[in-house]
Amino acid sequence: MQKITYPMLAATVLAATALSACSPTFDWRDYRSNDAPYTVLFPAKPVQQTRTIDLDGQQVSMTMAAAVVDGTSFAVGSAEVADPAHAQIAVLAMKTAMVKNIGGTVTLDKVSGGQQTTIAIEARGSQNGKPMLLAGHFVAKDKRIYQVIVMARGKQVSQDTVDTFISSFKLN
Repeated sequence: MQKITYPMLAATVLAATALSACSPTFDWRDYRSNDAPYTVLFPAKPVQQTRTIDLDGQQVSMTMAAAVVDGTSFAVGSAEVADPAHAQIAVLAMKTAMVKNIGGTVTLDKVSGGQQTTIAIEARGSQNGKPMLLAGHFVAKDKRIYQVIVMARGKQVSQDTVDTFISSFKLN
């Protein structure tokens, strides 16, 4: 039987610590919505909830799929409006509400058009006295509207993580 010495124990603990540090914080997985035509990569198993919300006078039933990892929220909300002409108004209302939730200031706001309207934003604000970062992607296509957001405290999330989540969102 080999005697365990302090240097051997220290080496074992160091190796175990190094290996545990390599375990990923994010467990990226494909997610396909059952009620809207999209796919996205979530960093953990998402939960889903549906509720009625008001988007600038339009009552819609929004389904939200969301996961939280280390205090950072990753979410996709989807809904259908009655008239495609009102979809752009609805995504603007979603964007405004999300920025308002953190008392935020928009630091990036890009709009692109075509067959679908897409608004990409970044905003900084605070919630419960803590600095918050909101990265969002809001899409209007026909009667469907979507919000793809990452909300994190301070600088708690890397830009690569935000980009991985938001760029993985695809309409089917």
